[in-house]
Amino acid sequence: MLPAAALDQQLGDLLGATGIVLFYLIVWGLVFAGTALFLGVFIPFVTGDSLLFGSGLVASASGDLNIVLLVVGTGVAAFLGDQVGFLLGRRYGRGYLERRGGRRTLVAIARTESFYRKFGWWAVVIARFMPWARVFVPVIAGVGRMNYVKFLTSNLLGAVAWGVGLTLTGYYAASIPGVKNAAYVIAAVFIAASIVFGYRTWRADRRAGSEAATTAEFPGQRHTRDR
Repeated sequence: MLPAAALDQQLGDLLGATGIVLFYLIVWGLVFAGTALFLGVFIPFVTGDSLLFGSGLVASASGDLNIVLLVVGTGVAAFLGDQVGFLLGRRYGRGYLERRGGRRTLVAIARTESFYRKFGWWAVVIARFMPWARVFVPVIAGVGRMNYVKFLTSNLLGAVAWGVGLTLTGYYAASIPGVKNAAYVIAAVFIAASIVFGYRTWRADRRAGSEAATTAEFPGQRHTRDR
């Protein structure tokens, strides 16, 4: 996350310049566009954790913003963004993803596919806290024809945990120092988890690649061992 002071200042200036209603719409629009329109690929920090935490800080400092309205709208925007991504993937398939960007995007897509295969239902929830996965997992789930009800429930849990949870964390962090410290601990846990998941994925992919290469080089060897 970006430094809290910087977020507080920038979003506070935005509130002063736009007014209450437009501030709500901008925050909700960025959260929605982060996954639905792939905006998170290009500006992940403006559409992700930092935005939610910072908007909560601003709501705490301002008597004009309604925190209940802010968190409900943020949760709904997060939920709808992933739903749109899922339906796009289901409707247009992998070809749609491959047209979204260059080599960097294709690498992210490959990582996301491996991540989704390993964690299934939980991948949609965990991905909320991982910038690259947050954008691509809903679409990959749609491409993979994940059961709609399963995606709906995992998306709902992820939207509440991420959209509502991080915004409330920012709101209470401004007045309760312990919450702010807890937020950094939670962030560290998710960062560590993403590193562990990434390492496991890398090892599994490397092992699968080695086995595929061995099979290609000695096609009869595996068959002989299996007897």
